[in-house]
Amino acid sequence: MSLGDAPPAWGDPKEASEETMSGQETVLVTGGASGIGLAIVEAVLAQGWRAVVADLDQANLDRCRDTLGESEGNVRFERMNVADEDAVVRAIAACETAFGPLTGVVNSAGIGRDMPALETSADLFRTILEVNLIGSFLVSREAAKRMQARRAGSIVNIASVSGLMGNEGRVAYGASKGGVVAMTKVMAVEWAPLGIRVNAIAPGPIETPLALTMHTAEVRAAWMSAVPQHRYGSPAEIAAAAVFLLDDRTSGFITGQTICVDGGFTVAGISGGASAAAASPAR
Repeated sequence: MSLGDAPPAWGDPKEASEETMSGQETVLVTGGASGIGLAIVEAVLAQGWRAVVADLDQANLDRCRDTLGESEGNVRFERMNVADEDAVVRAIAACETAFGPLTGVVNSAGIGRDMPALETSADLFRTILEVNLIGSFLVSREAAKRMQARRAGSIVNIASVSGLMGNEGRVAYGASKGGVVAMTKVMAVEWAPLGIRVNAIAPGPIETPLALTMHTAEVRAAWMSAVPQHRYGSPAEIAAAAVFLLDDRTSGFITGQTICVDGGFTVAGISGGASAAAASPAR
């Protein structure tokens, strides 16, 4: 079970939970400079926790720094390419040295492309897998190597309803996010004895910069029709779920789960006309 030299340590899970949420929480958020990632960073800071904002886009990091300021020393900015193994190893080591032990990680970095399967190249498929799936794996693995020594930590992977459903145009993106869901389960089982919880969030349609590039007017109309709440979600709603899963006090007995924050999309059956007809008096 061990990820390195330290053996699994067993003990009172309540004791480990209390130690994790002792006021010294530090959460690394990849893709943290925009969209869902930025909303999670803001929610983490609102809890009084410290945040490491990791992002590949330097311009986004600069804008994020301007938006958040120094947050009284509770935020650190780190340029990181999650698909580069050596860079991930170096960045996480540097974060712990300069900012203290990581107690939480949110893998929010991701890319996507709306493209039919027959038009998707192998290069595009690999690129999306490298960022969304392999990148989440690398960051989780390196963080867990350090968390295991403290017998505490929570990792949250941002998946997608496209990893659970057969959404058109999402062959590479959906495959990457489906992989994230499966990876989350395996990590949760292997790392539970080490005191590390691993869960995933599968957002439905969310108003983010990525959605703006992927969702045409036709796609937006389709989502509005398919989601029972008939709206897009907000990044803040995903952030609230992430904070819940990060905090052992609220989710200490939850691991290996994928929580859909999707307005009911993944559970929807017949709706609209059928329900309206059933409610109407016979004439």
